[in-house]
Amino acid sequence: MLLQLLTRHMEEQRKQKALMTCHEQRSMAEFEEAISQIVGLQELKMQLRRWARGMLFDEKRRAMGLGIATRRAPHMAFLGNPGTGKTMVARILGKLLHMIGILPTDKVTEVQRTDLVGEFVGHTGPKTRRKIKDAEGGILFVDEAYRLIPTQKSDDKDYGLEALEEIMSVMDSGKVVVIFAGYCKQMKRVIASNDGFCRRVTMFFDFDDFTTTELAEILLLKMNSLTDTSLLYGFRLHRSCTRGAVGELIARETTEEWLKQMNGGLVDTLLVNARENLDLRLDFSCNDAETMITITLEDLEAGLRQISRQRHLR
Repeated sequence: MLLQLLTRHMEEQRKQKALMTCHEQRSMAEFEEAISQIVGLQELKMQLRRWARGMLFDEKRRAMGLGIATRRAPHMAFLGNPGTGKTMVARILGKLLHMIGILPTDKVTEVQRTDLVGEFVGHTGPKTRRKIKDAEGGILFVDEAYRLIPTQKSDDKDYGLEALEEIMSVMDSGKVVVIFAGYCKQMKRVIASNDGFCRRVTMFFDFDDFTTTELAEILLLKMNSLTDTSLLYGFRLHRSCTRGAVGELIARETTEEWLKQMNGGLVDTLLVNARENLDLRLDFSCNDAETMITITLEDLEAGLRQISRQRHLR
């Protein structure tokens, strides 16, 4: 009888371990699928993997009856030029941190100076606190955070500094994760403006300008994950539009300065232009469904040249 009970107990333990392993593998597979939507940013991806694995191991530790502290996501700074994906990554990060159990919600509240700073004395504090309250349980993403700090000293107190101080005052509470974003050079003003900034913001990630190959990868990712709200929904790329071919096309038709100014913003404009070029070259007698919805390398080339013409007119 004792042997039967022991055997049954060991079998139950084996099943529990198998279920836990299956859960861990499934969770990591879902996590890797989500993280694959981020192009480049290897350091950030590695940090996300550390958090994901840590949360799964914490879950396993608790299942084993071990009492451990609750894990918190650190506050972060995203540094880089416009179009390098800072806002998009913050949105993905919200979903990932919720998926692995670090945040109770996947909500990302995006704010800029105008959302936080009032026009008169006494307006900024309540305005900023409302936004912080809205963001609780998720991420408060402060875009162009350097605009909170005046470029030159003034005798009058700048209300942007008051907004920053309000945000700093809640960062130790654990109720919200704050991400400050902006140009590398200008963000130095924010870092220097508050003695406690680097104590509270412990993760800094550089968002480098995208290479032509990475822009091609972003374009292919967009076309492979279209939703019914996308302007390109229902369309597809011709098989000749490989990552290498699109990357070479972007390299040939653009300049380094142009890419630095647009970065990922190039992709959406390019795709819309390419769709318009498809409409231009189609004949109204065309009845082939595939031809009607297929964007070719020729369309992408025409789309890039249209952007180039618009830039020269500015």
